[in-house]
Amino acid sequence: MGKTEIKYLTLSQEDLINAGAFDLKMAKDALQKSLFKFRDGRILFPDKIVQIFNDETQERINCLPATLCDDKICGVKWVSVFPPNPRRYGTQNLSAIIVLSELEKGYPICVMDGTLCSNMRVAAMGASAAEVLAREDSETIGFIGAGEQAKMHLLGMKAVRPGLKVCKVSAKEEYEEEGFINDLSKILPDMKFVQCHTKSQDAIEGSDIIVTATSAQAPLLKAAWIKEGAFYSHIGGWEDEYAVVKKASKIVVDDWGTVKHRAQTVSRAYKDGVITDSDIYANLIDILSGEKKGRENDKEFIYFNAVGLAYTDVSIAYAMYRRAVEAGVGTQSYLQEKMIFEKDLTGKIKF
Repeated sequence: MGKTEIKYLTLSQEDLINAGAFDLKMAKDALQKSLFKFRDGRILFPDKIVQIFNDETQERINCLPATLCDDKICGVKWVSVFPPNPRRYGTQNLSAIIVLSELEKGYPICVMDGTLCSNMRVAAMGASAAEVLAREDSETIGFIGAGEQAKMHLLGMKAVRPGLKVCKVSAKEEYEEEGFINDLSKILPDMKFVQCHTKSQDAIEGSDIIVTATSAQAPLLKAAWIKEGAFYSHIGGWEDEYAVVKKASKIVVDDWGTVKHRAQTVSRAYKDGVITDSDIYANLIDILSGEKKGRENDKEFIYFNAVGLAYTDVSIAYAMYRRAVEAGVGTQSYLQEKMIFEKDLTGKIKF
């Protein structure tokens, strides 16, 4: 092959897992470092492009780019979110691919599964927040929603709050709860799982940590259910009533400048005049950097909302890529072996 060849590494989800890239500590470290780098202007973060195909169901495909200036890596996540998939087809509602390019020649170096990375990022962000905002003596976690992101979130929370002993789960359908418990009980045999038979209130009341991970477009979580001192990690869109936002001692977000323009509960509350900019206590980086305090007492109810920042996905993906290269997994593919007119094109061009 000559100097005009362009090749890249293809990494399936199985390749990444076999390489040991399903590493939540690695993901959390990469995510937190990226938050500091973005704060310091060392990451480029353009606006994402959203194509919504059904306003009612929010079926959509998003294009999310970011550049890691220090690493000279540009990446993009192409992610589809089709909430009706589980009901219609019995399949996951999210799938993604990530493309990484180097910045010397601008050529792609990797095309990889992005679904694992996306779910790990959700868990890493929630875990990073819980580490500084959840009570250290938290023992019970309650879920509304039982999909892949909920499952991953439990692993992240357990990593930073190993004292968690009880997990209560509610979902739209009982089979979803059963699947959640079946999958996670194998990984966390020391945890007691409680199926709530679609009753959200039962999952939330008495829980030290609350997670909502649904595609709901109407409030499911009620303020009256939330115990004093709880930590709430809000993953989806409009999942809780405004009274939950108003109940919070502190509202912390991944990035308020991004969140306020989206469709999460706090975004809606802001647009409807229920809260103002001054009601947002901090971005997570403000707490991780020590500029603001995290949890200050055991009575605070702290609300955390992460909308998802593409540069954190790209940072985690790059760490996963490096792990895969070290492990020698994946398939080398060619974008081209030669430039177009270096090839033998005899009889192959149509006019």
